[in-house]
Amino acid sequence: MASTKVVVFFRNDLRVADNYCLNLASKEAAKAKERGDTVEVLPVYCFDPRNFGETEFGSPKTGAYRTRFLLECVADLRHSLQSLGSDLCVSTEAPEALIPRLLQSDGDKRRHIVTCQTEVTSEEMAADEAVERSARGAGGGAEFSMQRVWGATLYHPEDMVHSIEQLPEVFTKWRTQTEAKNVPIRAPQPAPAKGALPLPAKDANAAFWQGCSAPLPTLQDLGFAEGETGEGDPKGVLPFRGGEIAAMARLNHYTLESDALATYFDTRNGMLGADYSSKFSPWLAAGCVSARAVHAACKRYEAERVANKSTYWMTFELMWRDYFKFYVAKHGARLFYPDGVHPREGHKWQKDFSALAAWKEGRTGSPLVDANMREIAATGFMSNRGRQNAASYLVHDLGLDWRLGADHFESLLLDYDVASNWGNWHALAGLQGGRLNRFNIPKQAHQYDPDGAYVRHWCPELARVPRQHVHAPHAMPRALQAEVGCRVGPGGDYPAPQRTLPFSASEVGQRHGDLGGGKRRGGRGGRRRG
Repeated sequence: MASTKVVVFFRNDLRVADNYCLNLASKEAAKAKERGDTVEVLPVYCFDPRNFGETEFGSPKTGAYRTRFLLECVADLRHSLQSLGSDLCVSTEAPEALIPRLLQSDGDKRRHIVTCQTEVTSEEMAADEAVERSARGAGGGAEFSMQRVWGATLYHPEDMVHSIEQLPEVFTKWRTQTEAKNVPIRAPQPAPAKGALPLPAKDANAAFWQGCSAPLPTLQDLGFAEGETGEGDPKGVLPFRGGEIAAMARLNHYTLESDALATYFDTRNGMLGADYSSKFSPWLAAGCVSARAVHAACKRYEAERVANKSTYWMTFELMWRDYFKFYVAKHGARLFYPDGVHPREGHKWQKDFSALAAWKEGRTGSPLVDANMREIAATGFMSNRGRQNAASYLVHDLGLDWRLGADHFESLLLDYDVASNWGNWHALAGLQGGRLNRFNIPKQAHQYDPDGAYVRHWCPELARVPRQHVHAPHAMPRALQAEVGCRVGPGGDYPAPQRTLPFSASEVGQRHGDLGGGKRRGGRGGRRRG
């Protein structure tokens, strides 16, 4: 009897609603049933060992915070699939080792399909290719196809004004062209119907059923030290929990429950509290919710409540996320080189491992930078405003290789996304062309943390420092330092400021600038061949 097997290879699309790969599998299963085939749909997630090693710069590739979040995402996905009459095979093997075993079968007429979301960066593409080679070779004469499906962006490349190869080098040009041509945003697709993803018989495909029945790995199974839980500091902005259910709850809270969306444009540069920004990014990065679903929720909010600059700005931010994905797809490995896509003529990155360590530890002597670096170290999250300032300090004030910062964020961020993080760092380093944006960090501190509440939250040694000195504690007289219990300098309670590079002539007119708008966050590093 003819048979069809469809493997759904999950990675950064950990949801059942608006999941193009699941819907493709459902359609293939329906067609196979019409032909009279026996059908198996085999959802798979691998905690790929390569993602839990070290980067080329020596950082943990996936830190404990994101690992804990991913474990919650996968547990939620398994539960959702079970509610549809399906299941999820989970493994700690490399996917190219597991998937061929799931496809082993007998019979004369066999059709094997592996479907996965299209990726645009080299490590993910290499994993695709390894799966395709091993799965094709394991079929024993079966008809085989690898079906990659584009589903990670708000706009589909097929609908855009230009091809990815013709993508403008400047975000604003792409955005205005996209909006002027009224490029459509596809409506979210519902989850497959219950029973639309048929499983193998219980006495068949032992490898699949073994992966379905096995408990999820622990952090220790994935190489983390005993006692490591991946739980962030309760002082963080939000107790992020992974999974599609949590993602939809957050989406509903930020829109219809709290009405926070109505004031998003005015509050988005905050740094304290749960609702100054949407905080959708961890769930978007893991694919627990699609950008299309977020956009649809915003349109519903506009229809039921209000349409204003804030509701538009949420889509604007999603467009930034798209743009970096398309930009990496266009330029590939060049984006990950030290000099990037558009090198700065004559520029050399400095080496100062002591300064780098101080930046990572939040001991630079610049309170706004230090508070943000302590927040990411303690929680895996940092505001967009904080990310821009922390990155500008490393790249422009210290002059260090931007890739060291992108790599550090890759390791720690809950909302790590390859294109978003590395694209943002690349742009801030001045390697995307256009003007160079260097932040005036003292001015930013006074503008966005005027009373010092944020820096005191994460730098308790500054708790009693008066407001006029909280962003420059080194300027306090020695007597006042003693009075408030914050001695500044070697051996003291807080470090003196590091030596930083002066503003160049070309930067003087731009030093109050910023990146021009987006909540551009996330990222994945190392040497890549896009």
